[in-house]
Parts: sequence; structure tokens; C-alpha cells
Amino acid sequence: MEVVTVSREQVSSAHERTGSLRARRKVRIHNQEEGRVVSVPFYEGDEVSRGAILIQMEDNLLQAELDKARANRRQAQVDQQRLLGLVEKKVASEDELARARTTLDVATAELKILQTRLAFTRIQAPFDGVVSERLIEPGDVAASNSHLLTVSDPTTLVTEIHVSELLLPHLRPGDPVTVRIDALGQEAFPARILRIHPELDPATRQGVVVVTLEPVPEGARAGQFTRVILETARAKRILIPFTALKRDREGEFVYRLAADDKVKRSAVRSGIRSGDKIEVLQGLEPGERVVIRGFLG
Repeated sequence: MEVVTVSREQVSSAHERTGSLRARRKVRIHNQEEGRVVSVPFYEGDEVSRGAILIQMEDNLLQAELDKARANRRQAQVDQQRLLGLVEKKVASEDELARARTTLDVATAELKILQTRLAFTRIQAPFDGVVSERLIEPGDVAASNSHLLTVSDPTTLVTEIHVSELLLPHLRPGDPVTVRIDALGQEAFPARILRIHPELDPATRQGVVVVTLEPVPEGARAGQFTRVILETARAKRILIPFTALKRDREGEFVYRLAADDKVKRSAVRSGIRSGDKIEVLQGLEPGERVVIRGFLG
């Protein structure tokens, strides 16, 4: 029979998880005004600057309504000024002046509404980025709130990985990690943990960890396959050979050699595996002896 004495070891562990790159900053462009599309100057892969006109909708009718609203507002201003003079001369009543002021307020509001609607016919890029989808062509008639374009920011690439509940307690936002992108070879790129989702998948007991590349390497694109290497901080852990840990319907256990040199079954709870060893979180204390060979029969 072969035994090993349990002790705490100062160790860290490295774990590889796979994922895919995606742009964290990505906007689907929708139109708020319906009508015919006049111009769509950008195609997939084109770079756009913040404020650039991505889509121009037909605006002739709105422009005419805006001109009419301006004329109505000018007339309402003239009517109000005229009534102010008549009220001072006691020729017009305060009620007539109040109605004139209301008419001017309504005309002003209608003018602002039409100015806003007219601005909606010129859809601008919300940030510097790249057009990743083009779903409309000049001449098409778009219903309101239609998805017309997608713009993404290639400088905000992240990768999402799924991590076991046993490893999550050892990770923190801001922790450094390394990322390999298969399409770019074996080079490891610096990255860090951006955020850790608060909920686990109840079926897999895994959580989502978002990793951001800093900086984004040349040639990296959304959709590429990634390998993320996570290394936990060095800490003292109780480790035993992986072969010493057994499992059955009752759970995990080891065979412990007691003080009277008799072998006893002891229930344990395991943690992270590191090479040919595994962490024991509960059930063993330093100094105890565990059977690693010779317990069969």
C-alpha cells in the first residue's frame, strides 16, 4: 500500500478555454421615418467616421411641410404683436391675446416636430467604425423602424468564454489573461477580464466571462476562433494526486490512513484540477495520510 501525506502547496493553475471574437460596440441602424431611400453611400467593409451620412431618405414632402410651418409661425408672431398693441389701446380683449399666444405656441411646437422629423431622414454614423451589414439599396421603400445597416467598432473586440463554477471564484474583472487567435498563428496576445456575468447556466454550472484584447492585434476580426489562457493567482491549496480521488453514487471520497493504521473512507469535496493533482476543498487537513495505491481488494 502506498500513501501520501496531505499538505498545503503554494500553486497557481492555468486553464484554456475557447471562444469567438465579436465586436462589443455594434449598432443596428434603423430608420424612424418611412419612405423611399435616396442614398446609401457605404458598403460592407467601408470605414465610416462619426457623423457621416449613412442613409438619406426622401425628404421633399417634409421640407414642404416645414416651410408651411415656418410661415404659420411667422403669421402667429405677427398676430400676437398686433393684438399686444390693440390690448394696450383697449381695443382688443385679454382673451383674444391669450388665444393668439396659444396659436403661436402651437405653431412653434409644430415647427420643432417637423425639424426633428426632417433630421431623421439623414441617418448619421454614431461612432467611428466599419459597415458590417447593408440591408437596403437606393430606391427601396423602407417602413419605419426597419433594420437598414449595421456598424461595428473593430477596436472593441472581445471574446466570451464559459468557465466552470469551480474556477470562477478565483477570477476577478481586470485580471490579466492571454489570448491566442488560431487565424493569426501561435502568438499569445495580452488581454484582461472585462466582466463576469453574475448568473450560471443551471444545466452546465458554467458562467460567462468576457475578455477584451488590449490592444486589438492587426488582422483580428469578429468571428475568429480564440483560445483564452486563464492563470489563477498563487495561493496555498490542499492538493492530492488525482488517482487518489474516487467517486460513486454517494459522492467523492478518498481512503485515509487513520492513526491506528486502519484505512477509512472519508468524504471530500474537490476543486480545481492542476495537472496530475486535484484540489481538495473540504474533508482533509494537512498532515493526514491518503492512500494512493493498494486499496483495491
